[in-house]
Amino acid sequence: MIPQPTIIQIECIAMPKDNQVTNVQMFEKKLAAYAEVAVRVGLNLQPGQRLIIDASIEAAPMVRRITSEAYRAGAELVDVLWNDPSVTLTRFNFAPDDSFDLVPSWRREAMTRAGERGDAVIYVGSPNPDLLADQDPERVRRHQRAGNEAMRSFNESRDRQMVNWTIVTVPSDAWAARVFPKLPTEEGKRRLWDEVFKAVRVDNTNPVAAWDTHIGTLDRILKHLNSRRYKLLRYRAPGTNLEIGLPQKHCWMNARFLTQRGTAYIANLPTEEVFTSPHRNHAEGVVRASMPLSYGGVLIENFGLRFQSGRVVEAWADSGLETLEGILETDEGARHLGEVALVPNSSPISQSGLLFFNTLYDENASSHMAIGRAFSFTLSGWESQKDEALEKAGINQSLTHVDFMVGSEEMNIDGVRENGSVEAILHAGEWVS
Repeated sequence: MIPQPTIIQIECIAMPKDNQVTNVQMFEKKLAAYAEVAVRVGLNLQPGQRLIIDASIEAAPMVRRITSEAYRAGAELVDVLWNDPSVTLTRFNFAPDDSFDLVPSWRREAMTRAGERGDAVIYVGSPNPDLLADQDPERVRRHQRAGNEAMRSFNESRDRQMVNWTIVTVPSDAWAARVFPKLPTEEGKRRLWDEVFKAVRVDNTNPVAAWDTHIGTLDRILKHLNSRRYKLLRYRAPGTNLEIGLPQKHCWMNARFLTQRGTAYIANLPTEEVFTSPHRNHAEGVVRASMPLSYGGVLIENFGLRFQSGRVVEAWADSGLETLEGILETDEGARHLGEVALVPNSSPISQSGLLFFNTLYDENASSHMAIGRAFSFTLSGWESQKDEALEKAGINQSLTHVDFMVGSEEMNIDGVRENGSVEAILHAGEWVS
């Protein structure tokens, strides 16, 4: 099904007539708070700064609210780069085969310039998890690769902390139907909005203060992990027996970053993780994903990977294996790990009991890993090192970065220190200290 552009007005949400005014006001209040959190907390947009909004056309009403909030925050200029899922699907259905290696030059140039200027950038998605489910996986892979290649320059600027950026999502009919397949569309969409509001903490009386408290908790955890200087992590769960080495000068981080200009921002809304980059050549054993992975419109289910000397040497899946193998063939670095992230099983998103079919949400329900590009900024002293030195230190290079979930209530993660002592970090999915 090709969804029509979604106008996010309150009439899209079924409500009892006798409570209509109250519910309308409550929804609008939370939506306004969501836009405020996106601009003031996620981006921390600065007066005089330009803002680029990269958005699905289905999220247009939210984009308009973000635009208004951005100008109130002092934005010099707000510009929107639209994408339309229906247009994307039409391309896959009718475009010639060589189309999928192409990206419009204006989009590449716009994002490159944004990185050079130090603009703020916000991604506003309205996911359709099944959009490309019936398409040729090889075309999907090429389409993804071309997009990643086009964003290479901007991603480098982003990794060097030249821009403040964040990601938010808004429910679409297709996304709601995937998460709540047994509910009528409007009821499912209302339920999904409720979950989004909870996840981004706008159901709190003071959302900004709630975010300050939450990030403070994550700060305390990462400071503890950084004080331990683990040389490797051990993962144990049904189907998982894996050891992952960490670079000697690794740093644990959360999603709050500081740009070179001193602007603090939160890159993902929601976020529940602390993370670092593993050593690209030090992973041994097997890992089983604890949740399906929705990628490029394809659902990869019940899958796992086997690592040898840091490299994926075997992959399996009950469904979506061709797509998984396509990810691994993106480039040489796609077969190595680029991130390890720790999330307690008690996170609010995990406790919802839902599979969101969207990595931004699902990764915050579970400890996870990523194959592909590592984060240079998780290595102490990375600013003065070139790519060759970073790779030698263990930082993986790749065009892709794909997160997959491994945590559960059965997962135990231990840290091994330089002296060989072993300390529990997560036991049965929860923090030990």
